Amino acid sequence: MTLRSASSCSRPSLWAVGVLAALAIAAIPVAALLAQPGAAPFTIAESGEGYAQLQDAVDAIGGGSGTILFAPGTYNQCAVQEAGRITYRAREFGTATLAGQACEGKAALVLDGEEATVIGLVFADISVPDRNGAGIRLQRGELAVTQSWFRDSEQGILTHAGDDIRLRIDKSTFTRLGTCEGDGGCAHSIYTGAIAETAVTRSRFEQGTGGHYLKSRAARTVVEDTSFDDAGGRGTNYMIDLPNGGTGNIAGNWFVQGRDKENYSAFIAVGAEGAEFSSDGLTIAGNDARLVPDLRRNTAFVADWTGDRLQIQNNTLGTGLREFERR
Repeated sequence: MTLRSASSCSRPSLWAVGVLAALAIAAIPVAALLAQPGAAPFTIAESGEGYAQLQDAVDAIGGGSGTILFAPGTYNQCAVQEAGRITYRAREFGTATLAGQACEGKAALVLDGEEATVIGLVFADISVPDRNGAGIRLQRGELAVTQSWFRDSEQGILTHAGDDIRLRIDKSTFTRLGTCEGDGGCAHSIYTGAIAETAVTRSRFEQGTGGHYLKSRAARTVVEDTSFDDAGGRGTNYMIDLPNGGTGNIAGNWFVQGRDKENYSAFIAVGAEGAEFSSDGLTIAGNDARLVPDLRRNTAFVADWTGDRLQIQNNTLGTGLREFERR
C-alpha cells in the first residue's frame, strides 16, 4: 500500500451535468411548469400534451428528446424507456411518487434508451418475486439522478453491465433498502454492474435492511460528500463494496456502523470477488468513520484483497477501527 496525496483532478464532470440540466429546464415553457391542478398527471413540457399513463408519455417522446413533468401525487405505475433522451422531473420536488409497481418484473423505471435524467422524484415500495425490485433499472446509456428519494424497496438503483453505461447521483437519499432473502443473491441500496463509472455525491444512505449500501463493479467509482448512517440498519454488510476493484475517489464522506450487522468486518471492501480492474491510485481520503456510541468492536475501515497501490490518508477514525487491512 502506498500513501500519497489525494488528487483534486479525480472529481467527475457532475458540475457540467448540472449546468446542462439547468439550461434544459430553463428552456421549458413557463406555462408547462406552472400548469393548473387537475391537469393530466404526466405532461410533456415541450408540447404541453398531457397523459394519464406514464408509459404513454414515454412512448410519445420515443426516440427523440423531451421532459416529462410529474404532477404531485402517488402513482401505482411504471414505465419502460426503449430509446431517446428523457428527463423525468417532479413539478415540486419530493411530491411525486412511483410506488408499488415494477415493469418487466424489474423496476418502476426501466431505462434502455440513450440517456435519462431523474429530478425530484420518489420511488417507494417496489418488490418483485425474485426479491430484486428497484426504483430504477438502468440497462443502457447514461443516467443522472438528483434530489430524489428511494425508500422501502428491495433495491434503489440497479444497473446492467456495459462500457457505455454511466451512473451519476447527486443530492439523493436511499432509505430502508436491501435484502439477502432472494434466490439470486443480495439486493443493495445501489448495485452497479461492470460499467464505465459510478459517481455518488452529496447524498445519504440510511437504515439499510440487508446487503451493502453501495456495491459498484464499475471501472471507476467516485463517492464524495456523502453520509452512510447505519445506526438503524438491520442485517447489513459493507458501506461501500468494490468487489472487482477499480479506480476512483472516496473522499469527504461520513460513516457510522450500527450494531445489527451480517458482516461488520470492514466499512469499505476492495476486490473481495476478484480484481477485474486495477485499483492502483484508488484514493480513500478525508473521511470520518466510527461506530455507534457505546459499541465495542474491532473492524477495518478499508479491507483490500487486490494488493494494488491504494492512496489512503487523512481519515478520522473512531475507537476500534483499523485504517487498513490486507486480506
